[in-house]
Amino acid sequence: MARGSGLGIAGALALGVAAWGSLVEKNRFTLRHDVVPSLEAGSEPITILHLSDIHMAPWNTSAIAWIRELAATAPDLVVGTGDFLGHPDGLHALTEALLPLAGIPGVVTHGSNDRLAPRFKNPFSYLLGPSRVGHGPGTPMDFEGLQRLYATTLGWIDIDNGATRLTIRGHTLDFVGVGDAHYGEDALSELPDILEELRESDDDRAPAHNPLTTIGVTHAPYRRVLNALVTHGADMIFAGHTHGGQVCLPGGRALTTNSDLPTAQARGVSHWHHGGRSSVLNVSAGLGTSIYAPIRLFCPPEAVLVTLVGNDIGYA
Repeated sequence: MARGSGLGIAGALALGVAAWGSLVEKNRFTLRHDVVPSLEAGSEPITILHLSDIHMAPWNTSAIAWIRELAATAPDLVVGTGDFLGHPDGLHALTEALLPLAGIPGVVTHGSNDRLAPRFKNPFSYLLGPSRVGHGPGTPMDFEGLQRLYATTLGWIDIDNGATRLTIRGHTLDFVGVGDAHYGEDALSELPDILEELRESDDDRAPAHNPLTTIGVTHAPYRRVLNALVTHGADMIFAGHTHGGQVCLPGGRALTTNSDLPTAQARGVSHWHHGGRSSVLNVSAGLGTSIYAPIRLFCPPEAVLVTLVGNDIGYA
């Protein structure tokens, strides 16, 4: 009798946890604030809204409403690190969500779900290690429509395996983007040429008294990508993909990053060291989930508002 009661209590607890993760926590959107001293001393602050892993589906009405409200933060720049789409019919909903951010400068890279729809799999299989790269054609997303949304409607720049230079609040920022390493889309061998072309063509836009700040942008923060960006002078790196672990232990301790990134760096601001150099690394836990694993536990969805300040100001 006691054993049966114990099993019943355990089952009820498990159901309660699952209900919380799938009905409450996955919609408990949060805005994380971080301050990063990466600009020249005395520089005017720059605010960057980091969006990642929205995985938008037509029925994500709570996410649409919350993302629209982010325009009130009045960022100087938006950085998107991919997997904004999560369903073949998600583009209209995504457009509705992002439209209030139109006209704010932005740069974006892509994740695999921006091109191909997710496939059904055991929702907890990722706890055993990085998800396997699928083979075969899959169901295509409206990737061309997504690119038009970025370029035409929002005015954002696609830097997937590319780079661009922006001047924000009088400060010159070089953005270098890397394709989705989880699907082998990271053209790391091309990074030197990409950066050389950018800096040769835009040298006249970088005043001698205003040093460049180089920012890396990528979807999946695999070690090889982070190492390459550090080697090529990135002062800061933005990434997503990990979902912060998605299903975590109490306190937000991640069990996996769905990559070879250490679990301690699955979410938040840290430093990445390589070859005697280091970069500030910001990994977003993202705003969504796969439509086949709609649950979060001890890891609420997030957007991130990063304020870049002069390097004479410490972290806050």
